[in-house]
Amino acid sequence: MVSSLINANPVVYEKKERRTRSAPGDVDEYAVEPIDQLEIFDHIRDIKDPEHPYTLEELKVVTEDAIEVDDKHSYVRVTFMPTVEHCSMATVIGLCLRVKLMRSLPPRYKVDIRVAPGTHATEAAVNKQLNDKERVAAALENPNIVDMVDECLAASYE
Repeated sequence: MVSSLINANPVVYEKKERRTRSAPGDVDEYAVEPIDQLEIFDHIRDIKDPEHPYTLEELKVVTEDAIEVDDKHSYVRVTFMPTVEHCSMATVIGLCLRVKLMRSLPPRYKVDIRVAPGTHATEAAVNKQLNDKERVAAALENPNIVDMVDECLAASYE
């Protein structure tokens, strides 16, 4: 490990078992199942941490319990917990979560990404950045940031 990491020795947790979904044809092909908490978790659980070779699930940065879904109002909130209070990658992690859900969910969904209260020294600033459309758009115009986000998301598409 590189000694310049903010959290050089993170606690790594075991992954949860994946839920088995209905096979196509098991349900009415025209029925639209509502999106739920577990489906959102399945989209984001395999995102790789920007500093470590572990997923956000393995580091408990994201958990199923920290996801709120209101399918009727097309609203999703993901609250994540950085591994340390001064995590310099919190904004990148939040951006990865936002981009993954933007690419995975129908466009009707409003996605709210938040740092868990009391878990980051600059929580209000990080939350503001992650939920400001103009700041997110500007970040996604930076090729270095896009490369970092794409690298973190690569395993989540396999």
